[in-house]
Amino acid sequence: MNALPILQAVRLKGRVSRPDLSITTGLDGSSVETAVAELISAGHLTGDTRVRLTIAGREKLSAMLSAERSGIDSAVITEAYARFCDVNGAFKALVTEWQLKDGEPNDHTDADYDTAILTRLFDVHDQVIPIIADVAAVMPRVQVYADKLCTALKKVQAGDTSWFTMPIADSYHTVWFELHEELIGAAGLTREEEAQAGHAQ
Repeated sequence: MNALPILQAVRLKGRVSRPDLSITTGLDGSSVETAVAELISAGHLTGDTRVRLTIAGREKLSAMLSAERSGIDSAVITEAYARFCDVNGAFKALVTEWQLKDGEPNDHTDADYDTAILTRLFDVHDQVIPIIADVAAVMPRVQVYADKLCTALKKVQAGDTSWFTMPIADSYHTVWFELHEELIGAAGLTREEEAQAGHAQ
């Protein structure tokens, strides 16, 4: 039962430690250890302290995602993904503005500028959480993305703004990117198709 979220997490992150898998999937450590051991034994994962997908693992994951999609109300996903794309545009603009100011790298010395961006981030957050809830009603495992977005946002609100775009952790931007990947797949699309449509991040 835990194979799908673990394989998907490894696909999205590349090489992952067991503790990080526990954090990102929301599964307890013992469940992750058991599942990873089984997946390594089956030839779907490889590695020691950090695991990655094998070719067989990618094929297994693809089959599991296809089976998952076949049991989901596609109309729910299509409608939710359209709403997500609208919010995604606003989020991408926020990330760009956070990283750049007046065409130069943002040195984050202008507190008013940064605060205005974060205020809009809170608005975006309020829009995306109901979308995730609608998807989770037919695809329960995506609920973890709402939980991780909330965790990252709380850290930003507490003053650690690195949790907005930090690339090496489940920052708001990292989780958003992975959520986008999940929704693209659930909708039966590819990132290449979405890039051509102007929806890819």
